[in-house]
Amino acid sequence: MRTYRYFLLLFWVGQPYPTFSSPLSKRTSGFPAKKRALELSGNSKNELTRSKRSWMWNQFFLLEEYTGSDYQYVGKLHSDQDRGDGSLKYILSGDGAGDLFIINENTGDIQATKRLDREEKPVYILRAQAINRRTGRPVEPESEFIIKIHDINDNEPIFTKEVYTATVPEMSDVGTFVVQVTATDADDPTYGNSAKVVYSILQGQPYFSVESETGIIKTALLNMDRENREQYQVVIQAKDMGGQMGGLSGTTTVNITLTDVNDNPPRFPQSTYQFKTPESTLPGTPVGRIKASDADVGENAEIEYSITDGEGLDMFDVITDQETQEGVITVKKRLDFEKKKVYTLKVEASNPHVEPRFLYLGPFKDTATVRIVVEDVDEPPVFSKLAYVLQIREDAQINTTIGSVTAQDPDAARNPVKYSVDRHTDMDRIFNIDSGNGSIFTSKVLDRETLLWHNITVIATEINNPKQSSRVPLYIKVLDVNDNAPEFAQFYETFVCEKAKADQLIQTLHAMDKDDPHSGHQFSFSLAPEAASGSNFTIQDNKDNTAGILTRKNGYNRHEMSTYLLPVVISDNDYPVQSSTGTVTVRVCTCDHHGNMQSCHAEALIHPTGLSTGALVAILLCIVILLVTVVLFAALRRQRKKEPLIISKEDIRDNIVSYNDEGGGEEDTQAFDIGTLRNPEAIEDNKLRRDIVPEALFLPRRTPTARDNTDVRDFINQRLKENDTDPTAPPYDSLATYAYEGTGSVADSLSSLESVTTDGDQDYDYLSDWGPRFKKLADMYGGVDSDKDS
Repeated sequence: MRTYRYFLLLFWVGQPYPTFSSPLSKRTSGFPAKKRALELSGNSKNELTRSKRSWMWNQFFLLEEYTGSDYQYVGKLHSDQDRGDGSLKYILSGDGAGDLFIINENTGDIQATKRLDREEKPVYILRAQAINRRTGRPVEPESEFIIKIHDINDNEPIFTKEVYTATVPEMSDVGTFVVQVTATDADDPTYGNSAKVVYSILQGQPYFSVESETGIIKTALLNMDRENREQYQVVIQAKDMGGQMGGLSGTTTVNITLTDVNDNPPRFPQSTYQFKTPESTLPGTPVGRIKASDADVGENAEIEYSITDGEGLDMFDVITDQETQEGVITVKKRLDFEKKKVYTLKVEASNPHVEPRFLYLGPFKDTATVRIVVEDVDEPPVFSKLAYVLQIREDAQINTTIGSVTAQDPDAARNPVKYSVDRHTDMDRIFNIDSGNGSIFTSKVLDRETLLWHNITVIATEINNPKQSSRVPLYIKVLDVNDNAPEFAQFYETFVCEKAKADQLIQTLHAMDKDDPHSGHQFSFSLAPEAASGSNFTIQDNKDNTAGILTRKNGYNRHEMSTYLLPVVISDNDYPVQSSTGTVTVRVCTCDHHGNMQSCHAEALIHPTGLSTGALVAILLCIVILLVTVVLFAALRRQRKKEPLIISKEDIRDNIVSYNDEGGGEEDTQAFDIGTLRNPEAIEDNKLRRDIVPEALFLPRRTPTARDNTDVRDFINQRLKENDTDPTAPPYDSLATYAYEGTGSVADSLSSLESVTTDGDQDYDYLSDWGPRFKKLADMYGGVDSDKDS
């Protein structure tokens, strides 16, 4: 490595006058400057003097990445005050002083202790000073100098991305821009060619090229087709030193995808398609699917289907399935095998998005022939109308024909049809139908006021195939006939004041009629003939379906006549004329001077839903009497003492005797004879306890003894019969308990209770004959006998 040495030349001026110094101008050549700085200073004698010369500096240069084993020499500092006797000491401070850069304090030599990297720090600024060792005072002012690091080509170009991704439309012209790649070099661009980068393509030819200076990638081949190849991988190299030998390089990968353009028309894989469909297919039902293929993708592969020609333009339609890009052929109208059996269609497939620059490749559409065969099916009968509307007068007689419906088999066989009424729509069976000719007739009397419209359903069924049937709605309107007389719209009850004047209006009447004549209602009002003469009131017909009741005289007396019943005849103006008679109740009341009612003879006029005072008093009196009767009856029931049938618990029922004492055990021979529980024959007449006298209301009833070997069921039934026929039995349910043990066992009784009433001893030797299970029992009782004998 080449180094530059710098020398500091200092000149002194020997006069003891004050001096001014300034550093000399810097040089860029790297060598120390040798100019002399002179400064004139004036005094009283106007003498010319020469000033003291201080430090003279220039910048030092040092190459980076030093690989030697010794410290790298930078330069030398020297002061003209240095006499070589070691009295001066050089001091270095600033960037890296003492660490990266050291100075020989005696000689002023500067050295670098480490390898320097310009990319980390290109410039170091340091300060130097010479001081007297003894006094420690500076002999020269502190001065600043610069060390610049010279660059070497130690960094290769680096791309901003490891992998680039780009797209370009297929069929693009040569030179179409694809993407621009960029590489940077960390070396100094102002020093040599270390940072001058040149781009080249290592992989991807002959399809793409790259501009050496800008890194722009362009297409290099004409008419690249995506359908043949879609993905390309291009490797770009960036090399410094202007691409010269020895330069460093870096690479990156560019993945380029060709995007689709509409350069392929749709094509049908076959020219003819054939489908079959039954004639019963409903409109909108798919018949079949056809599909044209398109090598493009996305919207460029979208296809629209249409029927351009053929016999079934008005019978079929085609729609596009957006998910599968298929053409779906559907039925547009009802088919009829008997009218036409085969249809032929021309279906066209086209691209909706076409690029004009590719029209030279041909029309972007294709056609195919579709043949549809209609199959015959057994169809249900077809009515001549979709719905029928009939009318009939409400006064029509039963079995009157209203009209008829007609249906026939559309098949070539023309099977006969029978008719019926769906009874779910005619629950009351008001109508009926002739099964042969479809005539509709009544089976009950009609009433328009009850139901104006009758909606029923008629069924037509093939006789040979009952499964084939069809329905049609039938609407029957009942026409009005004047068969209802008009009547009052409400119940009328009014009053007249005692001081009323003649021709005074006391009530307006309204009428209603259930009938509905075409010309509207026209009612007439009049008094009944029997009340027309001598009536105290008159009827005035207003000719607007209302009438007024007017007084016929001046003044009324409620004591003479408190209520008037006025019969009014209401007639309509239709044919035949219908009339009815309604009664209006008029009460005579006292009124104030404004004509407001104050009181009438009948309180019901004021309180039409209430009761008179006398009636209320009578009702309250009845309620009081009823309550007193109930209270007295309850008091008598409380005072009455019912004699109990059983006075004491000591009462005896059959064989049950209750004693309120405790027995003395088996040794108590005076107690009740327990042997009677087994042998009812041991009961004596009127035999009671021997130790106490029981208090019995009734004596025990003597019952016949049961026969030996009587079954328990017979015994119980016998006792039950005796109790049912006993006239002295109490009139309530009683409990009769019988502790009876039967006598049918071969071993008789094993209990020792019978020994109380028997004198003889029993023989238990037969227990030994019963087997080993009764051996213990035989030893117990047999041993007793042997002990007694001994």
